[in-house]
Amino acid sequence: MKLRYKYRVYPDDQQKIALAQLFGCCRYVFNVSLAFCKEQYLETKKKPSSGILSKRLTNLKKQKDTLWLKEVSAIPLQQSLRDLEVAYSNFFNSVTGKRKGKKVKPPKFKKRSSKQSAKFTSNGFKILSPSGKLYLPKIGNVDVVWSRELPDTPSSVTIIKDSANRYFVSFVVEFDPPALAQSENSVGLDLGITDFVTTSSGEKVKAPKPLKKKLTRLRRLQKNLSGKKKGSKRYESARLKLAKLHAKISDVRTDFLHKLSSRIVNENQVIVLEDLNVSGMVKNRKLSRAISDLGWRTFRSMLEAKCVIYGRDFRVIDRWTPTSQICSACGFRGGKKELKVRAWTCVNCGEVHERDLNAAKNILVAGGHS
Repeated sequence: MKLRYKYRVYPDDQQKIALAQLFGCCRYVFNVSLAFCKEQYLETKKKPSSGILSKRLTNLKKQKDTLWLKEVSAIPLQQSLRDLEVAYSNFFNSVTGKRKGKKVKPPKFKKRSSKQSAKFTSNGFKILSPSGKLYLPKIGNVDVVWSRELPDTPSSVTIIKDSANRYFVSFVVEFDPPALAQSENSVGLDLGITDFVTTSSGEKVKAPKPLKKKLTRLRRLQKNLSGKKKGSKRYESARLKLAKLHAKISDVRTDFLHKLSSRIVNENQVIVLEDLNVSGMVKNRKLSRAISDLGWRTFRSMLEAKCVIYGRDFRVIDRWTPTSQICSACGFRGGKKELKVRAWTCVNCGEVHERDLNAAKNILVAGGHS
């Protein structure tokens, strides 16, 4: 299977200038090709083939106004066309029903203010030994912080600059990690706001809620940015401060979710989760910020991916299963309960239940385990 390994990199000032030029060229190729596709579709109701787009790129490099495209490596420019092809393929497959899940929107133009990236295939980069630096054509040898070893030779690398002006590289490696040792444990997980997750075994895990903790500072920085003239140095300085805070909030949340999901996958053979309607729940203005701060959808994606990688059984039960209404001791359904009801007694057997723990036990049973 293909896995991604991400690392922080620190280009020097000259390399940053070269990367800015590369990102700009990749963005230009993507946008001008997308514009051409839109024009052709209006005229012919067909999207130009990848061969036609590739020929247009070759012609662009020969034109006087766009000779600067020759100043950067050709590989990322071709990959920009490939990215456009993949975006269109995902969109068309989503429209026709070949692609399952959430509907995919058509590709849109890339902005300079968005995340910038450039992809190199295996013949376009080298990891130098013994320095560990990453060689990129027309960029040079870039310092990499190797936070973990690559398990095998990477087939491609994408260099990324985020909105907080941080640089990363993401390697794609073809690697089949060994399955974890079989476990006799199974767990049902009930996700919540007060407690991020309650397990069927009774464990409760609090979330760091980084957005809630930084909300006052976030609002202050947003207000400061709104008072600056767009395009000015002060605007860019204020924008960068805000972007760095957003990045820190995201990093804290992602680190928590990765560590928790890894621990749950390591400890359990079967993991059962409820299919929450997160997109519908965030429409509730009273709960939207709290739910977004928790990262439920990301947590589910992490669990699902890690179960595939390490040979675990991930199950999702229907969102309409009345896990909060059923007594986990006798199976009696006691009716709907308001969110403020955190504990209740079963009128059939007299068992006293803590709401989230009872729901987690019922989720496990609904997933085929008890």
